[in-house]
Amino acid sequence: MIWGQSLLKRALEKNEKPADRTIRNAERDMIALGIAAAAIILFVGTGGSLMPQIARAWFWGGEAPDLVLVNAVLLNIALLLFGWRRYRDLHDEVQVRRLAETRARELAERDPLTGCLNRRSGPPAMETLRRSLEGTHREMAVMMIDLDNFKQINDLNGHQMGDTVLTAIAGRIAECLPEEGILARIGGDEFACAVPYDYNMREDVDDLVAIIIRAVSAPVESNRMTVEATVSIGLAQTAADNKQNPVVDAEALIHRADIAMYHAKKRGRNRYYWFEPQMEDELRFRNELEAGIRQGIPAGEFVPYYEQQIDLETGKLSGFEMLARWNSPRYGVVSPEIFIPIAEEIDLIGQLSEGLIRQALEDAKEWDPDLTLSVNISPVQLRDPWFAQKLLHLLVESGFPAARLEIEITESCLHENIGAVRSIVSSLKNQGIRISLDDFGTGYSSLSQLRTLPFDRLKIDRSFVADLTADGEGRSLVEAIISLGKGLSLPVTAEGIETDEALAHLKSMGDLKGQGYLYGKPEDAATTRSRLASLNMLAKPLAELPPDPRQPSEAQRQAG
Repeated sequence: MIWGQSLLKRALEKNEKPADRTIRNAERDMIALGIAAAAIILFVGTGGSLMPQIARAWFWGGEAPDLVLVNAVLLNIALLLFGWRRYRDLHDEVQVRRLAETRARELAERDPLTGCLNRRSGPPAMETLRRSLEGTHREMAVMMIDLDNFKQINDLNGHQMGDTVLTAIAGRIAECLPEEGILARIGGDEFACAVPYDYNMREDVDDLVAIIIRAVSAPVESNRMTVEATVSIGLAQTAADNKQNPVVDAEALIHRADIAMYHAKKRGRNRYYWFEPQMEDELRFRNELEAGIRQGIPAGEFVPYYEQQIDLETGKLSGFEMLARWNSPRYGVVSPEIFIPIAEEIDLIGQLSEGLIRQALEDAKEWDPDLTLSVNISPVQLRDPWFAQKLLHLLVESGFPAARLEIEITESCLHENIGAVRSIVSSLKNQGIRISLDDFGTGYSSLSQLRTLPFDRLKIDRSFVADLTADGEGRSLVEAIISLGKGLSLPVTAEGIETDEALAHLKSMGDLKGQGYLYGKPEDAATTRSRLASLNMLAKPLAELPPDPRQPSEAQRQAG
């Protein structure tokens, strides 16, 4: 790290500002030095002859010295004092200005929280290191280190604890780096490192990354709170193949390492990946999808599809689950597994979901009143304290009965902010909306959460149904979930039924609902309506409804 600081100094000296030269020139002010030098020479010249005369006249009563010479000496002494005082004042002022300039430079080039180099000074220092390694057997590796879910750390523990975590992690990373290493804080929770290594010893960098991950993962304790952070790391190197991977500068290496870091973040926590050219293509495609989502929401390209939900005992259609599809003019029909995570990351999932629910409520108004509509809700939406009010507004706007709507939330929602989830779920329940716990068995729900939260249904994850065999582990798990549902008086729905064998096993386990490709793939609104029309399960027009015996007839109204 010491050599890294010297590299920064060398990089900055090449770009010296005029103000720096002005301060340096002020220290060598020729006017003040000239006045002082002339005063000294004049004093020596005149004082050498005048001072003996003054002494003789003072002590032995000799002839008084020439008054003109005396005035010249006194003037000379004044000039000498003036020149010296001016030089001292100027020197002190230069020192104050230099300290101020040094402090300003530190603030401009150093991150005030962690003491690392910042976005302005880090890349030049890395570029200086890269150039110093040219022509040697050594290369430079650049690491981009990003803390996972740092916003959640801030939200749950406060910004002061967040600052403590950043400072602690920066110190741990700095301790892991070699003496020549460079550390910079590039963004809020992003750090960039540059380290040299021998060309044929890239595994040394892998070992260093493993050490950094272990160091960062250690708990951070402060103010009786403990936080455990994880990181995602991307790496890029200067080792080049002139045909496929030309030499790049530090900024380009940081960009490549950032792409690799994003690749690592998508695959879990405490992971790292080296940059590969195809990653850049993947990121470009991802950015194109993001732009397509932003344009597609107002253009109405996202539409609801409907998957049948069947009563397994009677085989009767009981409702539909709404699933999102993207009818993109460029990519065709896009699966939600592709666009939902991106919409969540760019904070558009609420807008997208509300548009889909609004359309689904309008479609479901034409169905038989006994059919229900199930809607999946993203964990991101449950962070919105106004979500319940927004959903109720959609119900009022459409005139759809709340009792026919079922909201499905996943187990992961219960671990982010259980208090906020409980408040939203209770608000929805009070309006008659039913709540299902989706993908049950894949998360970490506790029995106390199932007992205290007012769920109306459990949905067995499709992975357990796919493993359902006569004597396999999947059968035991499904039976355990169904038994738990019975104990808590919660009805159960099995997802992902695709074979007759799985259906037969589920029928033998009790009164369940089911859905899956065995009953058909999800269909758009028009196809669903045609299916219901063929089953005579569309809502009857008001004119065709039988009269309500509680209301007086037309003849009675006229008579009365």
